[in-house]
Amino acid sequence: MPSIAEKVCLECGEKIVGRTDKRFCSDSCRNMYHYHANNSSINYVRNVVNTLKRNRRILSELNNGPEGKTRVHREKLLDNGFSFMYHTNTHRTKAGNTYVFCFEQGYLELGENWFMLVRRDEYLGRSGDLKKDAAE
Repeated sequence: MPSIAEKVCLECGEKIVGRTDKRFCSDSCRNMYHYHANNSSINYVRNVVNTLKRNRRILSELNNGPEGKTRVHREKLLDNGFSFMYHTNTHRTKAGNTYVFCFEQGYLELGENWFMLVRRDEYLGRSGDLKKDAAE
């Protein structure tokens, strides 16, 4: 009778007993294996989403001017933890200005490290959030 190679668990290396197509010695090893395999990509997405939410919150807190517009210096944004690398979308006007947005909160670079913070309420209206807030 030919010798069958022992199968070992992909996670811990222990000998596998049971079905011939088994890859793990236990449910906990199977779960840990898949957790480690997927964790880095999940953490990356989680970190990007958290950065986008933080950027939105910072813009929202600093944008307290009339009609949803405030002028702010770059240092104030950076001091609050704002990351210019992450945003959700951009909007280019007919005049050639490019607004950068984190959800409905955005900014326009004015030059000399000054930014105009803006808010686009119509973004909220598209999702129905603005109507719910107004009704409450």
